[in-house]
Amino acid sequence: MNSVDSQTSRRTAMKTGLALIGGAIVTFAATVRAGAQEKIAQAMVQYQNMPKENAKCSVCVNWVAPNACKIVAGTINPEGWCVAFAPKES
Repeated sequence: MNSVDSQTSRRTAMKTGLALIGGAIVTFAATVRAGAQEKIAQAMVQYQNMPKENAKCSVCVNWVAPNACKIVAGTINPEGWCVAFAPKES
């Protein structure tokens, strides 16, 4: 192989390698975004259908009326509670 052929081969290999790395980064970023949209299982946040003292889902910053949560999966009771509870500011 002459000098021109080896330079072309190295250049082609570098371009291919960079394309593969770029593709991996795009795939990783898409996976992170998709993962960020998944909600947490109720068991993981110790969700319960009754309030804990004055803390209840309907006054949490994550509450989505009529029966959902921004971060917890499944149907959520407005009178429920979990460890992710964060009160809305008055």
